[in-house]
Amino acid sequence: MTHPIYQIPLTRLDGRATTLGKFKGEVLLIVNVASQCGLTPQYAALEALYQNHRQRGLQVLGFPCNDFAGQEPGSSEEIQNFCSKNYGVQFPLFARVHINSQPRHPLYAHLIAAQPQAVAPENSDFAGKLAQHNLLPAVASDVMWNFEKFLVGRDGAVLARFAPDMPPDHPRLLAAIEAALS
Repeated sequence: MTHPIYQIPLTRLDGRATTLGKFKGEVLLIVNVASQCGLTPQYAALEALYQNHRQRGLQVLGFPCNDFAGQEPGSSEEIQNFCSKNYGVQFPLFARVHINSQPRHPLYAHLIAAQPQAVAPENSDFAGKLAQHNLLPAVASDVMWNFEKFLVGRDGAVLARFAPDMPPDHPRLLAAIEAALS
């Protein structure tokens, strides 16, 4: 039986309809991305992660989202050009989605329901900084900000969720990826 995550309709950044079924049997790191965020430099580490592990079955999948302080306002073409020019992004990018705003994309509804809490790096003060600016989501299980990461196993199960300020090269995230790839 195919896991439901593989049947959710998606749209690639170039407008082509697809699903995650193309990636069945691979480990997925699903990340909501933005071009005008203080965390945008994570694109470089995400691309390095993709290049270093894709032969072993890791796919990094980027989902642009404008829900967080309007930090991804560009068109699909502008997003693609920005990612290619500034970070050499080759991992798959998808059309912009709603994550915390309505209608929430079904993929994110599934991911959040499966993993309602994100793991933050040790001594993280990211949530505190967002709270100071009244930017924390209204619902605790909602995605906190751009660059939150969901790890999906080869069988389609959502294994883990990592806070936006957990860098792609953090030992805890790398260990989770290694375990999923093994």
